[in-house]
Amino acid sequence: MIEELTKQVEEKSKSINLLMAEMQKAIVGQEYMLERLIVGLLADGHVLVEGVPGLAKTTTVKALADAISTGFRRIQFTPDLLPADLIGTQIYMPKAGGFTVKKGPIFSNIILADEINRAPAKVQSALLEAMQERQVTIGENTFKLGDPFLVMATQNPIEQEGTYPLPEAQVDRFMLKLKITYPNKAEEKDIMLKIANRNNGKVCPVIFPEDIISARELVRKIYIDDKLNDYIVNIVFATREPELYGLDIKNMISYGASPRATIYLNQAAKAYAFLQGRGYVTPQDIKSIGADILRHRILLTYEAEAEDTTSDDIISLIFDTVEVP
Repeated sequence: MIEELTKQVEEKSKSINLLMAEMQKAIVGQEYMLERLIVGLLADGHVLVEGVPGLAKTTTVKALADAISTGFRRIQFTPDLLPADLIGTQIYMPKAGGFTVKKGPIFSNIILADEINRAPAKVQSALLEAMQERQVTIGENTFKLGDPFLVMATQNPIEQEGTYPLPEAQVDRFMLKLKITYPNKAEEKDIMLKIANRNNGKVCPVIFPEDIISARELVRKIYIDDKLNDYIVNIVFATREPELYGLDIKNMISYGASPRATIYLNQAAKAYAFLQGRGYVTPQDIKSIGADILRHRILLTYEAEAEDTTSDDIISLIFDTVEVP
């Protein structure tokens, strides 16, 4: 059964490798962001990206939409944005003597929510409801959103004036939170020369939305041993009750990861295994994707912050301590 699954994965992952290669025409480096974005797409989850400006976040998500031949909308979040600007509204038509619905930019397949923390809470809630329910209600009408539907939201970690930090319950809706860093010297030189020579490659459609949907169906079938399911549960429980696992970090954690972490860790590990061309999940798949699933779900105490301990430090300690099956 696993051999058969692996054969199917090897065959189906060719189109995903093609997608990755096409995106790399426009993007220099940033393999981590590219790979995690595709994990989010295959696991049917949304992605929150934290990084300073100029790290190709917009270019990456635009390249993804172009390579899949699907809809793309970039929404710039600002303090004066209203929920109607995002989801749409009803407009009165005098000639017809009634209202008609004007749909907002959320009605697309791949959405870039740029600087999500610049918009007030009611706008963030409108977006996050659409992410969770995959539908939007305008007046008395409910509209289903397209499939695939992926939201990549960005936030700037430096400039915090005039921002509305995302509440923990809303951040929890994102499957992955990525921390993007600067390119290395060779990559930065390559970027400079590409832009200077106007040599940044044009991305062409190489796969279609139905290819993503069929790949998702295969990802769901990827085999994960019951011992690994227990391992995932133990990792998440170690964030809530660390003393049970011999970890002396209870004073560092205000709140541990939610049950969504368990669900998403299972789904994302399968998607990650798929990208490696395997029909089964290994403990390393869970470790590789674990920090991206957990970092925004662990709330630290003031004591931890005073000691400059980050959620990534806590996650590393948990993965080093919890027994691998």
